[in-house]
Amino acid sequence: MTFGGRALWLGLAAIGCACRTELPAQPLLVPEDRAFLEGLARDVVEASRVPVGESAGGQGPNSTGRTLIRPGGREDYPAFWIRDYAMSLDCGVVPGSEQLPLLLLTAAAQSITAAPRELASGSCVPSGSIPDHITFRGVPIFFPGTLDDDEHQGGELWGRLPPLDDAFYFVHMAREYVRATGDLSIWTREVDGHALAERLWFAVSMPPRGAESPLVRVAADERGVGFGFDDSVTHTGELLFASALAYQAFEELGELCRLAAERSPARERELADAERCAAIAAELRTALGATFATPSGLLRASTGTSSQPDVWGTAFAVYVGALEPDVEARACAALAREYTNGHIAWRGSIRHVPTNADARADSAWERSLAPLNRYQNGAYWSTPTGWVAYALAKQDRELAARLFRELVADLRAGDFRKGAEFGAPWECQHPDGDHRQNPIYMTSVTCPLAALQRLESGR
Repeated sequence: MTFGGRALWLGLAAIGCACRTELPAQPLLVPEDRAFLEGLARDVVEASRVPVGESAGGQGPNSTGRTLIRPGGREDYPAFWIRDYAMSLDCGVVPGSEQLPLLLLTAAAQSITAAPRELASGSCVPSGSIPDHITFRGVPIFFPGTLDDDEHQGGELWGRLPPLDDAFYFVHMAREYVRATGDLSIWTREVDGHALAERLWFAVSMPPRGAESPLVRVAADERGVGFGFDDSVTHTGELLFASALAYQAFEELGELCRLAAERSPARERELADAERCAAIAAELRTALGATFATPSGLLRASTGTSSQPDVWGTAFAVYVGALEPDVEARACAALAREYTNGHIAWRGSIRHVPTNADARADSAWERSLAPLNRYQNGAYWSTPTGWVAYALAKQDRELAARLFRELVADLRAGDFRKGAEFGAPWECQHPDGDHRQNPIYMTSVTCPLAALQRLESGR
């Protein structure tokens, strides 16, 4: 049974977007380039699938009873990573019928306990935690740094708490499934004794916040990774990206509550929960600008360790509508300036920190496990390219078109479908030593495609 259906969903989505800047629905890419990007996204997702009974990267076979989607193809990342999958749903490449089994797998892997689960490494798994990844055997692993060592996961490098973003991406998975199918029967569906709605609330309640602020906050001794795409970087204090994700999650959870209220016998409770979500989102929107804005217009990544200007976090906050209009305008102007000056982009991919704002000569971030200009410490990624293009379009649509053209040109040159010696879309790359890492990386094409779709639809 479906509650409300797609028409009702689209009506609420229109209401939710009414306060955002309308962007003209003009093509940013010529039809041939757009078709190329769409076809590449489909083929990368297909290369990332691991059907039941098959293996990849020396792991397997997949015994979870459902096809898993890895972060990419070939031999890298042989497990089901929640965030990469959730981030790839927006572009519409994964059908709703395939989303449901993976949503239920993630729900079943969530940790719901009376007390935090203490690990031998000194880390812990609080109730409500969503795994970082799930193995081909269906084992939830809550920390980076290990593929399948449940007993020894966590430790000082990764923090006491599991990554905090997966809790918010779990909500995004549910919202995208309902958006794709109109099926809200999932809202009350029980997984191991807990309805999905209850599990979503457990999830968003897990990331720690300050006593006087709605922002996600971690102390040095109670640290958790705020966003998996900078999990090799130590951030403390209030966290920009995790807080922007919290804003998105409460907006989406509120939309689901309003949809559920249309047919639920607990209509008043669902509407009250929707209002509660709206209030938290509004508090986050105010606090994000007040806490992270800098004189340059970019937002800083955190208020403690590694508080450098964060290109990804700034662009994402704009992309999800998490900033007040004046803060957003300054952020978009700053991104346009830094892009035009050559400080944040190379071949259509984006650096975490502008090249003119590194923490010191040997590191973009104050504290990182990676060397300078490698991985999350200065390499260029196309995962956030669409978010940056979205922000650029609010200043100058031609800048956004130029960034997309640069990305497509790079993807065409290195297209993995040309043969084994090619690997684009890469996870990240850098001109120093022609560095390239992890081929056929899914979010490197699915996230830009989703942003392109949003821009060209006028949203």
